[in-house]
Amino acid sequence: MDAMLKKQIGDYVEYLLAESTAEAPLWNKEIAGKGKQNKWNYIDGCMIMAVLSMYKNTGKKLYFDAAKNFIDYFVKEDGSIFTYDPKEYNLDNINEARNLFFLYDETGEEKYRKALDLVRSQLDTQPRIKEGNFWHKDIYENQVWLDGLFMAQPFYMTYETKFNKMEGCGDSIKQFKNVVKRMRDEKTGLYYHGYDESRKMYWADPETGKSPNFWLRAMGWFALALVDTCEATSEMLYAEKRFLSDTFRDLVDALIKYQDESGMFWQVVDQGGREGNYLETSGTALIATAILKAVRLDYIPESYAQYGEKAFNGIIDKYFSVSENGEINLGGICLVAGLGGKQHRDGSFEYYISEPVVENESKGVAPFIMAYLEVAAREDINRVPGKE
Repeated sequence: MDAMLKKQIGDYVEYLLAESTAEAPLWNKEIAGKGKQNKWNYIDGCMIMAVLSMYKNTGKKLYFDAAKNFIDYFVKEDGSIFTYDPKEYNLDNINEARNLFFLYDETGEEKYRKALDLVRSQLDTQPRIKEGNFWHKDIYENQVWLDGLFMAQPFYMTYETKFNKMEGCGDSIKQFKNVVKRMRDEKTGLYYHGYDESRKMYWADPETGKSPNFWLRAMGWFALALVDTCEATSEMLYAEKRFLSDTFRDLVDALIKYQDESGMFWQVVDQGGREGNYLETSGTALIATAILKAVRLDYIPESYAQYGEKAFNGIIDKYFSVSENGEINLGGICLVAGLGGKQHRDGSFEYYISEPVVENESKGVAPFIMAYLEVAAREDINRVPGKE
């Protein structure tokens, strides 16, 4: 990675921060320019996680201050979180709290620990399917989505390990095992986006409960959930860590069969080249980050790094652009996709390719930054002394 690209990415992150406030973050296209009040949400959570990663990598205080100021808009001195209600029972709302662990460790401010306790309280009464997995949201009865594993499980494992004598760690692992059991496709090794235990939803297979297609970002969320949860799992739980890393390696082995020659992955993973399908940034970046991080942490062999680097470079080649006036853009980002709801989201191929594709949105920008940092870390480790 040349010095110019590194500078461009740094400038890009700083531009997004300079043009954003907690009330109106430029990277959150679901609320930006729409006059909506910003709320505690996973989209900002991902971006702040990436900003804090930039701080850890560079030591540049600008990143830490921007992240802390953003979070402090929501987290009050008594540990309450503006706009957050644990009784909403939305797993997406867990994700942003992952940033509180680092802020608490760095500052020692008790409000962050109190806020962590508040978010953790949601999981005590979060509705579950009969097999034990959390419902994705209270409004999605009996449903497990791959997205939810990323939103909740790294937080759950980290909290239990740091503050709760590992009491819930087994529960977290069991939820991953149920996903492997219920949502993995035996033929391809890929994972379906959703599972309805009741088999009543119109998108669910009446026999298996699975949704009908393999959505890229959902598998990206799941891939990084496996790696991040494994990282948070104590070395004392050797068998559990091994299960997570083996499951991840199996997933990567399945995914790379569908990796495009460009390095990127398709919005509907197994239907590359089908009319309307497209190479998508956010899912590709999540997978790149997960692979490179897993290599760095020795969860999978070094030989897998080539697939992560190829994915990152594919994004750079296709969707990362700098105009003549210096304006930087990251495109190819699916704005949102889900199952059910008022929009009658049926999980079909036609549905997944119909959702808007946008630029500079956190669901693509944040994992892109994290993938960049993983690539940069590899280059720092592998650089020959005296050569650039």
